Amino acid sequence: MTHTQPISPEPVHLRLPPAVQMDDEQFFAFCQANAGYRIERNADGEIAIMPPTGGETGRRNSDLVTDLNIWARRDGTGVVFDSSTGFRLPNGATRSPDASWISRERLALIAAVDKQRFLPLAPDFVLELASPSDDVDALDQKMQEYRANGVRLGWLLIPAKPNIRVYRPNALPITLDAPIEIDGGDVLSGLRLDLRPIWQTVL
Repeated sequence: MTHTQPISPEPVHLRLPPAVQMDDEQFFAFCQANAGYRIERNADGEIAIMPPTGGETGRRNSDLVTDLNIWARRDGTGVVFDSSTGFRLPNGATRSPDASWISRERLALIAAVDKQRFLPLAPDFVLELASPSDDVDALDQKMQEYRANGVRLGWLLIPAKPNIRVYRPNALPITLDAPIEIDGGDVLSGLRLDLRPIWQTVL
């Protein structure tokens, strides 16, 4: 009888020796060769292989991306990206937030060839959704990194609390306890996101 090894709920972190560090083109090729995995790289070149999410987290993230997309299509000023999209941040890290949004004005400045690879910029908006096994402190550090690299608005949703942390430039994060909805302020103008399905357990 064949036994399947259970997948670890924690990311697997790989450190490469300096002699075999990958440049951006090589890292992109590495990710394409391992397309079944969600892979990130921090500013020091450490690679993190992210495990698949559980059903409830996947359902919540699908709801969030759907609601963001509905608003973005009506608004028309930007584009929503899902968790499979990689961004090369100014500090050299490559990150894949659970959801993100970039203005069309900024996207127009990117060369067509670069749009086929990891986008070479920080999004205007990022969202991270904490699963039950996630290290919230590590996610907070990632949100701080996004902010330091030019992200104008960040949301970290923590259903287990339940609460949401809001990150903006030049300000400390604000924690909102179980809000029914949240608005996008001056970054996602006109967006009012219903958070009740996120706090609920449906499956």
